[in-house]
Amino acid sequence: MYYPFFDPTMILLVPALLLSFWAQMRVKSTFDRFSRVRPRGGVTGAQVARMLLDRFGLSSVPVNRVPGNLTDHYDPRDRTLSLSDSVYSSSSIAAIGVAAHEVGHAIQHSEGYAPLMFRNRMVPAVGLVSNMAIPLFFIGFLMRGQFLMNLGIVLFLGAIAFHLVTLPVEYNASSRAIAILNGTGALAPDELNGAKRVLDAAAWTYVAAALMALLQLVRLLVLRGSRER
Repeated sequence: MYYPFFDPTMILLVPALLLSFWAQMRVKSTFDRFSRVRPRGGVTGAQVARMLLDRFGLSSVPVNRVPGNLTDHYDPRDRTLSLSDSVYSSSSIAAIGVAAHEVGHAIQHSEGYAPLMFRNRMVPAVGLVSNMAIPLFFIGFLMRGQFLMNLGIVLFLGAIAFHLVTLPVEYNASSRAIAILNGTGALAPDELNGAKRVLDAAAWTYVAAALMALLQLVRLLVLRGSRER
């Protein structure tokens, strides 16, 4: 039975909520730890990003500074790489790892890496349909309208596809980051493990988001089934 102020199907989301909380705490603790470790090379995140971009023939990609903490990203629309305050001018193993990860996305884009190109094409539509999916479903749920519930579920599948395709994109960017850092002098071989631990921790946030989307789908299916009885 569905109660207006208590939805028992919410319990289905608990594993994803716990994983998300753990992932966020792990990212913060791991990044903070390796933000205090200075590599022997002494370069900053911005310097590493510029060096790696130039090495892969991407000298036209600017390295910008953006406010915030871990707001780093590569924007394929205007081919710009942005590093947060905590990465741009920081000379730490964590900053170098994050900067190299964003360079990994730029390299993916330049090479036409299929999962990234697919995700880029999804972005304009996914934002719209994901915002519509849940409201449509619950309007249909409250009105016992199967069409609206089914439409909400179909639209939500787009959000799930986006989360699932994000996983190989992020893991591949991290793998590229460690590979291209090896031998550059930015990090010594014994320092690469620290950068890898930072990127591995960040990857868990994407796993948690994908799990949340999948369990939300299960929840919607359970709720729809309860209306069919």
